[in-house]
Amino acid sequence: MKSVVVYLHGKGGSPAEAEHYRPLFPGAEMIGFDYHAGTPWEAEKEFTPYFAALRERARPLILIANSVGAYFALSAGVGAFFDRAYLISPVVDMDRLIRDALGALGATEEDLKAKGVIPAPFGEDLSWEYLAYVRTHPIRWEAPTSILFGARDALVPEETVRAFAEAHGASLTVMEDGEHWFHTKEQLAYLDRWLSRCEETVR
Repeated sequence: MKSVVVYLHGKGGSPAEAEHYRPLFPGAEMIGFDYHAGTPWEAEKEFTPYFAALRERARPLILIANSVGAYFALSAGVGAFFDRAYLISPVVDMDRLIRDALGALGATEEDLKAKGVIPAPFGEDLSWEYLAYVRTHPIRWEAPTSILFGARDALVPEETVRAFAEAHGASLTVMEDGEHWFHTKEQLAYLDRWLSRCEETVR
């Protein structure tokens, strides 16, 4: 069987970003998954059959997931399909992310429940349906996982990532000058070195 690497982009990203990782996995098939899900319940319906089918023809099957793309994979519970996973700036506590966004707007959970949806000028609208789903569908994850996180991430608190890594036996690497979006020349070089070192340990 051929090794396959699947990349999941974050919000505003593109499946084409997968090409950045191709040189790091010589000989592997590289796929940028052009998923359409915009909610975790949509992701579960879309991701499960997709990765199940890939698993039938891939050994190993490797995941690289970024930000909300990582959250969708975690929430969908597709970890069992992967031999290993690399998460970059993953959203691992959507409950807290939504509560923090509410606080930034000067709103409460009670406000969100009463209104159903609260417009958020800095991103997607906040939804009570979304928050309720997150709370009734905790993350289920079992793939061997390595995480890269930026100490200057303005979206995800470092303590939530550390707690997730500890709870799931994942390795965690923190780049002191890293941000949520690894995009500068230095950040991308750091990311590439991290991923190469991780892969060297399993080859």
